[in-house]
Amino acid sequence: MSTTLAQDENPDDDALRRLSTLARTRQEAETAFEREQSALVRRARNAGASWAAVASAIGVSRQAVHRKYGGSRFSRS
Repeated sequence: MSTTLAQDENPDDDALRRLSTLARTRQEAETAFEREQSALVRRARNAGASWAAVASAIGVSRQAVHRKYGGSRFSRS
């Protein structure tokens, strides 16, 4: 029938649009999370927290947190 709606012609379009939006939203949330976590690690280290204490707060090993944040920008000043 020639009077079908565009969405009826390709019902996957809406799902694909929603998937794309969801992926963008997730990426933005992950970026915001990483930025906030980095800032809090820096604040904790500057306040004197050990790598072990930071690791415990994050729920990873001391080695993992040190490997990720162990650069000079996260060292105590």
